[in-house]
Amino acid sequence: MTDIFFSFPSVWRINLGKHVGNLVRWLVQNYSCFFDGIKNGILWFLMHTRELFLWIPWPIFIILVFILGWKIKNWKSGITFAGLIFLIGLMGLWKEMMLSLSVVLVAVVIACIIGVPLGILFAYNDRLGTLVKPILDAMQTMPSFVYLIPAIMLFGLGTVPAVFATVVYATPPAIRLTDLAIKGVSKEMVEAGHAFGSTTWQILTKIELPQAFPTIMMGINQTTMLAMSMVVISSMIGAQGLGLNVLQAINRIDIGMGFEAGISIVFLAIIIDRITQGIADNYKFPK
Repeated sequence: MTDIFFSFPSVWRINLGKHVGNLVRWLVQNYSCFFDGIKNGILWFLMHTRELFLWIPWPIFIILVFILGWKIKNWKSGITFAGLIFLIGLMGLWKEMMLSLSVVLVAVVIACIIGVPLGILFAYNDRLGTLVKPILDAMQTMPSFVYLIPAIMLFGLGTVPAVFATVVYATPPAIRLTDLAIKGVSKEMVEAGHAFGSTTWQILTKIELPQAFPTIMMGINQTTMLAMSMVVISSMIGAQGLGLNVLQAINRIDIGMGFEAGISIVFLAIIIDRITQGIADNYKFPK
């Protein structure tokens, strides 16, 4: 009798995971053409981005990183960023770095295309935003490894499911901070726009978005950082790049290889973080 109070009754169990698995299998069976279209679109975008990165000569790329850091931050940051990129090349990980950057860039672009408009929509519709917030909470707290399972079922192995899983994991910050940014715009300025006869679209594009831009950029910054954190995890399903080197180092127990790939990911994360923050800090509201 005492076991009843110490062990939850098995007869009350609901097999929620089974139903979710059945749903994903149903989607694959009935909407395979739709997911094939998404796969082909992501693959096209990814391949062209990868070819562009690999086409750029390494001295030109380092110079571009220096100029970007100089213009956005200062010349010292430009030298630091260029030096970190050069150091990655010295470790023999130039191609792997480019492959990782292509995956991160494609995932961040897709996440922003989805996240920023949704954030604006939720800012204008509080009821809809309230309904979606629990979903965003689940997306952010769900272990990132879990996203690999439906990604494999929908798109198979390779880089495309890695991009898909990264997009799902990295999109919530872009939605949340865009929503917060639009809601934080001065009501007096919005009311002034209405008083001068501005349309809703004009108020959004000429008042709300320019004022909200720094906060939106912080959301993009967080999205980019989450995408970088998925570099290693996505390598488990076929994504090439620095994450694959880390995975191979774990399998071989190769400390040197793991350190070089890991520190290269850290360098990239630092550069991307400082650049996106610099864009937000340097932004000036147009008069």
